[in-house]
Amino acid sequence: QVQLVESGGGLVQAGGSLRLSCTASGSISSGALMGWYRQAPGKQRGLVASITSSGSTDYAASLKGRFTISRDNAKNTVYLQMNNLKPEDTAVYYCNLVLGYNYWGQGTQVTVSS
Repeated sequence: QVQLVESGGGLVQAGGSLRLSCTASGSISSGALMGWYRQAPGKQRGLVASITSSGSTDYAASLKGRFTISRDNAKNTVYLQMNNLKPEDTAVYYCNLVLGYNYWGQGTQVTVSS
Protein backbone atom coordinates (compact mmCIF):
# COMPACT_ATOMS: atom_id res chain seq x y z
CA GLN A 1 0.00 0.00 0.00
CA VAL A 2 1.30 3.41 -1.00
CA GLN A 3 0.20 6.71 0.49
CA LEU A 4 0.98 10.12 -0.95
CA VAL A 5 0.70 13.24 1.17
CA GLU A 6 0.89 16.64 -0.50
CA SER A 7 1.52 20.03 1.01
CA GLY A 8 2.36 23.56 -0.03
CA GLY A 9 -0.73 24.72 -1.88
CA GLY A 10 -2.48 27.97 -1.14
CA LEU A 11 -3.45 31.39 -2.39
CA VAL A 12 -0.88 33.55 -4.15
CA GLN A 13 -0.96 36.65 -6.29
CA ALA A 14 -0.06 36.52 -9.95
CA GLY A 15 3.69 36.60 -10.37
CA GLY A 16 4.27 34.87 -7.08
CA SER A 17 5.76 31.47 -6.30
CA LEU A 18 4.76 28.32 -4.48
CA ARG A 19 6.53 25.07 -3.73
CA LEU A 20 4.56 21.87 -3.51
CA SER A 21 5.84 18.78 -1.73
CA CYS A 22 4.65 15.20 -1.85
CA THR A 23 5.97 12.44 0.38
CA ALA A 24 5.32 8.80 -0.37
CA SER A 25 5.09 6.14 2.31
CA GLY A 26 4.51 2.42 2.21
CA SER A 27 6.05 -0.12 -0.11
CA ILE A 28 8.07 2.25 -2.26
CA SER A 29 10.58 1.29 -4.88
CA SER A 30 13.30 3.80 -5.56
CA GLY A 31 12.63 3.23 -9.25
CA ALA A 32 9.10 4.60 -9.15
CA LEU A 33 8.17 7.42 -11.51
CA MET A 34 6.77 10.41 -9.64
CA GLY A 35 5.05 13.49 -10.90
CA TRP A 36 2.45 16.19 -10.62
CA TYR A 37 -0.84 16.59 -12.43
CA ARG A 38 -3.41 19.33 -12.16
CA GLN A 39 -7.11 19.70 -12.73
CA ALA A 40 -8.90 23.00 -13.14
CA PRO A 41 -12.68 23.28 -12.79
CA GLY A 42 -14.42 21.87 -15.82
CA LYS A 43 -11.20 20.51 -17.31
CA GLN A 44 -9.52 17.15 -17.45
CA ARG A 45 -6.59 16.27 -15.26
CA GLY A 46 -3.34 16.77 -17.13
CA LEU A 47 0.37 16.29 -16.64
CA VAL A 48 2.37 19.11 -15.14
CA ALA A 49 5.72 17.36 -14.79
CA SER A 50 7.24 13.99 -14.00
CA ILE A 51 10.62 12.77 -12.86
CA THR A 52 12.32 9.40 -12.83
CA SER A 53 14.45 8.11 -9.98
CA SER A 54 17.55 9.01 -11.97
CA GLY A 55 16.36 12.59 -12.41
CA SER A 56 15.08 12.62 -15.97
CA THR A 57 12.23 15.07 -16.26
CA ASP A 58 9.27 15.69 -18.51
CA TYR A 59 7.12 18.81 -18.54
CA ALA A 60 3.94 20.04 -20.09
CA ALA A 61 5.25 22.22 -22.89
CA SER A 62 3.36 25.30 -21.75
CA LEU A 63 4.84 25.13 -18.24
CA LYS A 64 8.49 24.47 -18.96
CA GLY A 65 10.58 27.38 -17.78
CA ARG A 66 8.24 28.42 -14.97
CA PHE A 67 7.84 25.11 -13.14
CA THR A 68 10.65 22.86 -11.90
CA ILE A 69 10.24 19.33 -10.60
CA SER A 70 12.78 17.65 -8.36
CA ARG A 71 12.92 14.71 -5.99
CA ASP A 72 14.78 13.41 -2.98
CA ASN A 73 14.90 9.63 -3.26
CA ALA A 74 16.15 9.23 0.29
CA LYS A 75 13.02 11.00 1.54
CA ASN A 76 10.64 9.54 -1.07
CA THR A 77 9.63 13.11 -1.75
CA VAL A 78 8.94 14.98 -4.95
CA TYR A 79 8.78 18.76 -5.20
CA LEU A 80 7.27 21.21 -7.64
CA GLN A 81 8.65 24.73 -7.65
CA MET A 82 6.20 27.06 -9.38
CA ASN A 83 7.37 30.54 -10.32
CA ASN A 84 5.71 33.48 -12.03
CA LEU A 85 2.31 31.98 -11.34
CA LYS A 86 -0.63 33.03 -13.47
CA PRO A 87 -4.38 32.92 -12.78
CA GLU A 88 -4.67 30.10 -15.32
CA ASP A 89 -2.46 27.97 -13.06
CA THR A 90 -5.33 27.83 -10.58
CA ALA A 91 -6.19 24.16 -10.10
CA VAL A 92 -6.04 21.23 -7.76
CA TYR A 93 -2.58 19.73 -8.00
CA TYR A 94 -2.21 15.99 -7.55
CA CYS A 95 0.89 14.02 -6.76
CA ASN A 96 1.32 10.82 -8.77
CA LEU A 97 3.47 7.74 -8.29
CA VAL A 98 3.66 4.91 -10.78
CA LEU A 99 4.71 1.55 -9.39
CA GLY A 100 2.85 -1.03 -11.42
CA TYR A 101 -0.21 1.01 -10.60
CA ASN A 102 -1.09 4.68 -10.57
CA TYR A 103 -1.20 6.07 -7.05
CA TRP A 104 -2.62 9.54 -6.35
CA GLY A 105 -2.47 11.99 -3.53
CA GLN A 106 -5.55 13.73 -2.21
CA GLY A 107 -4.77 16.93 -4.07
CA THR A 108 -3.78 20.39 -2.93
CA GLN A 109 -5.50 23.57 -4.09
CA VAL A 110 -3.47 26.27 -5.76
CA THR A 111 -5.27 29.55 -6.36
CA VAL A 112 -3.62 32.42 -8.21
CA SER A 113 -5.35 35.78 -7.97
CA SER A 114 -4.98 38.45 -10.61
